[in-house]
Amino acid sequence: MGAGFVSSGVAVAAGHGVLPEPVAVLAQVAQGAGVPIRELLLVLLTAAVVTFLSTGLIRLLALRFGAVATPRDRDVHVVPTPRMGGVGIYFGLVVGILFAQQLPALTRGFEFTSDMSAVLVSASIIVLVGIIDDRWGLDALTKFVGQVTAAGVLALMGVSWLVIYNPFSGSTWVLDQLQGALLTVAVAAVTINAMNFVDGLDGLAAGLGLIAAVAICIFSVGLLLDQGGDVAAYPPALIAAALAGACLGFLPHNFQPARIFMGDSGSMLIGLTLAAISTSASGRIPLSAYGSRDLVGLLSPLILVGAVMFIPILDLLLAIVRRTRAGVSPFSPDKMHLHHRLLQIGHSHRRVVLLLYLWVGVLAFGAVGASLLDRTAVVLLTAGGLVFALVVTAVPSLRHDDEGGRPGRRRRVR
Repeated sequence: MGAGFVSSGVAVAAGHGVLPEPVAVLAQVAQGAGVPIRELLLVLLTAAVVTFLSTGLIRLLALRFGAVATPRDRDVHVVPTPRMGGVGIYFGLVVGILFAQQLPALTRGFEFTSDMSAVLVSASIIVLVGIIDDRWGLDALTKFVGQVTAAGVLALMGVSWLVIYNPFSGSTWVLDQLQGALLTVAVAAVTINAMNFVDGLDGLAAGLGLIAAVAICIFSVGLLLDQGGDVAAYPPALIAAALAGACLGFLPHNFQPARIFMGDSGSMLIGLTLAAISTSASGRIPLSAYGSRDLVGLLSPLILVGAVMFIPILDLLLAIVRRTRAGVSPFSPDKMHLHHRLLQIGHSHRRVVLLLYLWVGVLAFGAVGASLLDRTAVVLLTAGGLVFALVVTAVPSLRHDDEGGRPGRRRRVR
């Protein structure tokens, strides 16, 4: 990395001296290098507009290209729908990042790190694999090889885990290049497949991607505040802003009833990008960034990653266990995902999507809040949010138990 964390909270690029703190802070304010919130919002808005406008064109091209999802037994949709909408998300992400490079307040994230280049190259690889799968279909092994290749390029170009904090010994594990690359590929593969598995309802994957990207962006902005504008916190913040904008711009096309699906080109792209920004935000924070006694602060990046991806990864693990016990491939499709189960107990299509938004939002923003705000208040609010989510999720079951006086009675879903 081109800059390190320093105790005074002032970022210093390699080869530059340390300015007195008041001078450095004033310089950062004057140059917009401290916490460029307005610029990040501009990046988000740009990515959203580009994605929204380009997705309409992608829909027409997908129809002519033959990338159309015909209804299957395990699908919820009943009308043939074009897919490959992930290309629109890709355009928004790329334009958002390139636009950020033109903003003086964000150029530090490009001058001292290679994160943006790594994300753009690996995203191009995963989208190409997704396009092929959306049009012609790929077997699980070939698709997995494509995922590992994209994640491997990400690690080789510098977006890799460097340190892991061990809360039991109070020390930091410093990873060598091979260990960091292997961990990065593993995290990316899990995240990609988790997003791929959860992409089963209109607007679900795009909404979860939006929530996750906004949460990580807020965490990175908090890290910028804590570290006085350290250059290492710029890449996850601006990449997350671009991804959030791309997902936001895609939602009007994809929310139920969807006019286009993102396909594997979209779900794998969101998963890979979330893995990249999570690694960039949490895989490089040394012990000195927070202090040896601030356990929650040190663990908050890892907690955030786990909270953001908890529901998708839980769905992935349950699917693997379920299919393995049934004696079939872990990648064989079925209709037993979490969203399918919520439909079966009586929730509508849109309500299932909103419920999953609620669960992921409470977990993700609870983790972010724990690292930025008073933790007692955040824990209470998060607990209250989880209880509320549980009650709302169980409402159809409770209502059907009361109907006819027979417990366990369920409305049949057609």
